[in-house]
Amino acid sequence: MRNAASVPRPASSGPALVASGPKRRHAEDDLQRAVVLHLRARGVPGLVFFHVPNGMRLGGKTNARGVPLQALRAKGLGVQPGVSDLILLHRGRFFALELKAPGGRPTEAQLEFASNVNAAGGLSCIASGLDAALLVLERWGLLRGEVA
Repeated sequence: MRNAASVPRPASSGPALVASGPKRRHAEDDLQRAVVLHLRARGVPGLVFFHVPNGMRLGGKTNARGVPLQALRAKGLGVQPGVSDLILLHRGRFFALELKAPGGRPTEAQLEFASNVNAAGGLSCIASGLDAALLVLERWGLLRGEVA
C-alpha cells in the first residue's frame, strides 16, 4: 500500500489535473484517475469500488438504422444511462459518486440515477473537482486520513 503523500495531486482545482505530460482532452478522465489513486492508497479495509463504462463509444457493425450492434447488445444486457462514475460498497452500504470536472454539469439521466440511488437507501453525490470528491469520500468514511 502506498503512502497517501505519494498520491499525485494537482496544485489547483483547475481543469488540467495532470501536472506533467501532454494536456489531456478528457478532464473528467483525469479527475477519475486521481480519485481512483486515492481510493487505492487510502481506501478503508473492506471497500469495494468499480467503474461502469457506460459512456464509451461503441463502434463496429451497425444495424439498418446505423445503431452499433454492440450498443444494442449492451442495452439488452441492462446498461442504463446515467450510472455514476464510481460505484462503491462498504459494510453493506451502497455509494454512487458522479465526478464532474470544474464547470461540468450532470445530465438529466445522471440526476435521475442519483435520485434513484438515494430513494433506494444508498448514498449518491455529484462532486465537482478533486477536492470535492475527496471530501465526499472522507465524509462517507471510505478514505483513511484527510487531505489538507
